[in-house]
Amino acid sequence: VPMTANAPSFTYETAGVERGSNDLPYGLAKALSEREAQKIFVGRTNIVRPGLIIGPGDETDRFTYWPVRIHKGGEVLAPGDPSDPVQIIDVRDLTEWMIRMAEGDQVGVFNGVGPFNPRPMAQLLYGIRAVTTAETRFTWINREFLTDMGLRPYSDLPVWRPPTEGREGFARFDLTPEIAAGLTFRSLAVTAADTLEYHFSRSSERQAQLRAGISLEREAEVLAAWHASR
Repeated sequence: VPMTANAPSFTYETAGVERGSNDLPYGLAKALSEREAQKIFVGRTNIVRPGLIIGPGDETDRFTYWPVRIHKGGEVLAPGDPSDPVQIIDVRDLTEWMIRMAEGDQVGVFNGVGPFNPRPMAQLLYGIRAVTTAETRFTWINREFLTDMGLRPYSDLPVWRPPTEGREGFARFDLTPEIAAGLTFRSLAVTAADTLEYHFSRSSERQAQLRAGISLEREAEVLAAWHASR
């Protein structure tokens, strides 16, 4: 299943695209931008396709949700199967690598994700817990039950996206070319600790209004329903 940046990209069938349009689907806009750059700068392009970018300064809270929730302690809803793969990239690792490549006139197409081997969801959650002092326990709930409860992967339950049909390659990128081009990864512990520090530097209002994840009340509701079904 693992893919590299050389895997075939999706071909969009359109009735024509107006240059400068702001109404393009996100994926289409990125694909067309790559092709336009390669057309203009033949043999001189460096294209990086980032995955989920995380770390201090992230205002989407897609990763931040987990350090914050785990820091609060108690019973935490852990989604899917503990072995579901996860690949993420600390914004500092990504930008430092891109700068090094630009300074070295590196050309090519690369995936900007990590780590080298996909990290199981369990390793992500337990790794985050290791940087907190909270007494936390994880309750794993399968994808089918979460779907029945109306919870959506990647938004209600950030980072996690199970390998369902059509997404078998998600978070399973082979990063051999990227490692060879100098991509390095700081530890999950550093990213999680720095993300928490950043979060607590924000205003109390912002801390109380995460932009991803579910509320404690909704989590408790789903956990109660899960236990009642056992």
